Amino acid sequence: MGSVIDACGVRHEYPDGTTAIKNIDVTIKQQEQIAVIGANGSGKSTLQLVLGGLVEPTVGSITFFEKTTDAETVRERLGVLLQNPDDYLFNTTVREDIEYGPAQLGYNRTTAERRVESLADTLGLIDLLDRPPFRLSGGEKQRAAIASVLAFDPDVLLLDEPFGAVDATYREQILHLLSNHTGSMLIFTPSVDLVPKIANQVILIGQDGGIAARGSVREILTNRNLLSTHGLRPPQTVQMFETVLPDADIPLTVEAAREFLLKRES
Repeated sequence: MGSVIDACGVRHEYPDGTTAIKNIDVTIKQQEQIAVIGANGSGKSTLQLVLGGLVEPTVGSITFFEKTTDAETVRERLGVLLQNPDDYLFNTTVREDIEYGPAQLGYNRTTAERRVESLADTLGLIDLLDRPPFRLSGGEKQRAAIASVLAFDPDVLLLDEPFGAVDATYREQILHLLSNHTGSMLIFTPSVDLVPKIANQVILIGQDGGIAARGSVREILTNRNLLSTHGLRPPQTVQMFETVLPDADIPLTVEAAREFLLKRES
């Protein structure tokens, strides 16, 4: 299985000399679904910008799809959602923002409209399509920005805290949409509780801006010592069961915990 992003010896420093990330060597393969976790200030957002080709690394290189270091030549294959949806919504209406990607890629008009309507319906945006983005609430902006990224069906999704301002109802809808994405996906988040629902691998960014660990969701999220060393706690379900169950049996989600307890009662 080929790679979609290869980072080699990557380091990024800001103009004031602050080092955000360093010693990054990582390969993202086709169809991998990875959660990038780390404490606030660890460099997750900077790593997203670098891996998404929006910021040049100070040192090192990024290769996209095993053929180029120039992200602009493969921009239509990279779906990058920034942490602030205002950075993504720039058209006159929500509809135009969602249509923008398909229009740039020459989608058939009918196909594009169907795509927009389907995403808008799933994400509760139908009644907002003709509204200016600046008149949306924070959660509505977040959903509109996610729809805009998904509309052109990129090969790689790089999403920074996509659930931050979204309520529980639409969070489940977004999770469903992302689970149907057939390409590669990296979700950058400090929320370990959502990780088992969105990923099968985890990259842990240490507080020094380097990669502290990479492994399966269970391997990383049940390792309390590893997480605490880098400013994180295990998911709530893991905290509930870690003193009574071996790591291999600990439920990682609320749903899995409920099923476990029901089986114990039956």
